[in-house]
Amino acid sequence: MKLAKRVQNLPPYLFVGISRAIAKKKEEGIEVISFGIGDPDIPTPNTVLDRLKKASDNPVHHRYPESEGLPEFRQAVSKFYKDRFNVNLSYETEIINLIGAKEGIAHAPLCFIDPGDIALVPNPAYPVYEIGTMFAGGETVFVDLLEKNEFLVDFTSIDTQVAKDAKMLWINYPNNPTGAIANLEFFTEAVEFCKEFDIALMHDACYTEVTYDGYVAPSLLEVPGAMDIAIEFHSLSKTANMTGWRVGSAAGNPELINALMRVKSNIDSGLSQAIQEMGIEALSLSQEWLDSNNDIYKKRRDKVVSTLKEIGLDALAPKATLYIWTKVPEGYTSASFTERLLEDVNVVVTPGNGYGSAGEGYIRLSLTIPDDQIDEGLRRLSQFTVS
Repeated sequence: MKLAKRVQNLPPYLFVGISRAIAKKKEEGIEVISFGIGDPDIPTPNTVLDRLKKASDNPVHHRYPESEGLPEFRQAVSKFYKDRFNVNLSYETEIINLIGAKEGIAHAPLCFIDPGDIALVPNPAYPVYEIGTMFAGGETVFVDLLEKNEFLVDFTSIDTQVAKDAKMLWINYPNNPTGAIANLEFFTEAVEFCKEFDIALMHDACYTEVTYDGYVAPSLLEVPGAMDIAIEFHSLSKTANMTGWRVGSAAGNPELINALMRVKSNIDSGLSQAIQEMGIEALSLSQEWLDSNNDIYKKRRDKVVSTLKEIGLDALAPKATLYIWTKVPEGYTSASFTERLLEDVNVVVTPGNGYGSAGEGYIRLSLTIPDDQIDEGLRRLSQFTVS
């Protein structure tokens, strides 16, 4: 029996290797502190859980959901966009529910990419942009995110002929893994570039609500003309500590949203309606709650950055996301430094090259582990000697 080439060529998901490294250490009786995976340790809010408990008793929610999501959920997303970004969206035609943003991101290339078509993908980046393109039979052309450009896409670096042939472009700000942020001027440039070359613009905006130091992240859809060519993906995974519940949404141009709905309706049966009720509740969490939640990560961020600087790494405190992105010391690769930390002090970080070739020379640390583990991990790191 022969597997399809798309599966034969499929690399293991980045965090599978990290999980295996941790498991191997555990087998040896060694406790590992992992800064690897961005999975919030803080519980889902009680009010959100209570909404699920109540909704689960309603027999209406025991049946098949609709692929586009409950009207009430889409109305809640529309209200969020109006209140948060002053963007008016039709819940009927311009918003769709997702089984987590990852699902929508993976399925989006099926809407735009035919075999051989080009998708422009940032490098480094969330691996699913490239994998979704591969599953659709397309070709990924990477656009390097460079520190000298503050890890923003440099549209002038994209070859004109490649741009003419491209069918979609991915951007992601606040950015995973670099923690970079973008302003409306950048988003305006992205819209103008994609309009010039007739490219569908995909914005992964899953970290807009995880921000620090007074920074407020904008939405791509605030830019005039963005609704002509764009989809923006949101998730409650990081915003409301709901990674396991898989609640996301996509919003944007109605023709593009309809295409994604048609793809989804032929692949999945939608997200449980009781869980969508959770999403409605989470979308109404107060700014006070969000600030309090983010303050936990901010305190962790500051401690991690301080310790990394103490051991000689050039760490900067990001204004958004759950990650610290920093260069490895001279003489190391991303992989060799990651291995050295694991062997010397039993601390796991993510090698930057796992997010693409332009991530070589960096590591990523996640802030999503309990404070006692953060403190123990930092104690171990403080004993590490760069040599």
